Parts: sequence; C-alpha cells; structure tokens
Amino acid sequence: MRCNHTIHHERHHYGWDNSIDPVISVQPGETVEIETIDASGGQLSEKSHDKDLLSLDFERVNPVSGPIFVEGAEKGDILSINFLEFSPNSQGWGWTANIPGFGLLADQFLEPRLHTWKYDSENPIASLFGSYGKVPLKPFCGTVGLAIEEKGVHSVVPPRRVGGNLDIRDNCAGTTLYLPVEVKGALLSLGDTHAAQGDGEVCGTAIESPMTVQCTINLIKSSHIDYPRLETSGPVTNHFDVKGYKVTTGIGEDLMKAARDAVSGMIDWLAHSTGMPALDAYMLCSVCGDLRISEIVDVPNWTVSFYFPKVVLD
Repeated sequence: MRCNHTIHHERHHYGWDNSIDPVISVQPGETVEIETIDASGGQLSEKSHDKDLLSLDFERVNPVSGPIFVEGAEKGDILSINFLEFSPNSQGWGWTANIPGFGLLADQFLEPRLHTWKYDSENPIASLFGSYGKVPLKPFCGTVGLAIEEKGVHSVVPPRRVGGNLDIRDNCAGTTLYLPVEVKGALLSLGDTHAAQGDGEVCGTAIESPMTVQCTINLIKSSHIDYPRLETSGPVTNHFDVKGYKVTTGIGEDLMKAARDAVSGMIDWLAHSTGMPALDAYMLCSVCGDLRISEIVDVPNWTVSFYFPKVVLD
C-alpha cells in the first residue's frame, strides 16, 4: 500500500512531552508507515538470557516512534487512526518476560524469566512456546497516544485519556482508534508492538516484537470524547475460538483480588494438566489468555473469569 510518509525506527523518544519537535507533519487523510523497536528499546535480543532482565534500564523501556504533527488538529478535536497493516521485521522474533517486581502476580513469581519467540516474518501465523503449545499471532500496537497538555516529561508506562500504553489487543489491522486531542497538532506517537497478547497482559509483557505499522490518520473537528474509543472491523477472537476455552474464576468484594485468584487458578490448572512449570504457565497466560469481568452487579461479590484458549495446547 502506498504511504505518504515514513518514520524510521531511529526517530523514537521516551515519555510524553509536548515540547518534542515533530518528526513529520501530515494532512488529515494521509497514510503513514512507522517503524518501531521492541519494548525493551533494543536492550534485549534473540541472544539475551534471563539475567539480562535484571540490568534493564527502565528509562529506555517502551520507546515510541514520532511524534507526528497533524495539520489542523486542535484541543477539543478527535484524532482517528485506522490501522491498515502490521509487518514484523525480517528476523521474525519477539520476547516475553517475567520481570521481578512487575506483573499481576509479582509477589508470587520473583525470579527473572525470558522466553524468545520465532515466527515466519512473511507469514506470521503462530509461534511455538517450547514443547507446551503454539500461540496464534495477532499483531497490534500496544502503545499509541497523543501528547498531553501538561508540560514536562511524563512516563509512557501508564495509559492516559489521550491514549498511550493502552495494551488493547484489538488495536490491530482493520481497527480505527479515536483519541481526544489536547495540544495543537495532536503529536501522535506509537510503539510497543506485539505479535500476540491476551486481554490483561497479566505477567506484564506480551510477545514484544518490532514491526512496521501502516495507518491512515484523520481528524474529526470540534467533537469531544473523554477517553479513547475504538471500532473493530470484524470478529476479535476467531483465531482462538475454534477449540473452546478452559475458564477459571475469582469471586469476592475486591476486583483486583478476584482477578489474581482467577489467574492463579488457571496457572495451577495448566501446570497440573500439562506439566509445564508454573512460571511458564503464567507467561503463557499473558500472551494468549483473556481476563474478563463477568459480573459486577451482584453485591457484595463480583466475578472475574480467566479464559485460556485450548487451541494453544493442541
């Protein structure tokens, strides 16, 4: 597909800051090709080991390529980003990690663990998780956002009303994402591309993989939204649904505890039924399992469910 502009991966930055000079300026309706680097900012590679996670510089984590100045964009407008294509780099690799101190069950899994993935970059369909299973791939953009109005440098790690580290796996090809504009030109940046991720990203990482993203940028003038919205172009789980799911639950007054209980239950189930170590099951849950709020109205207890696709274990 013909693109009006290209941003190479060298043109990236760390943190949201509305004083960063834009890399390019685009007109609404134009298509941009954006190269990203992996979420480690190039600190990890196919040759990295578990111990390398202990020396990660977190100031260099989650780099985003950009920013892009959108002509005519002003505070109070909406920027729309239609994702057209995700192309892995020629290496066809990614990584998933348990980073000590990070993740939903960080208090249960204390040791570093790094798993590297390989897949066909020309046909990214699935990737093996050792001898335990094969994960269907669904490339998407984990971090995509606009500059915030408040001056200074702000971390990329937490999501914000203008987007950022959303980690919504359905921000994939065919989806249109809508973001509220807070500054002139919007200043769009994106990165943190994933080859696959489950809803919740429970261990804190997905299949972190560098990619080239093609998207068309449009502008909706004088139309207000409080938080990001998106529209998908079709089914969102058909790559997982074919064999059904294993489902565990957590129930109680605290949604976070219920979420932890649901994930812990699935880790126990997978470890017992497959023989894989619990830490491997935790990482596998992060890249392909879905954490859902099943019920939030039956006071005083809420139900959280964790869905693990059985097709992965075939």
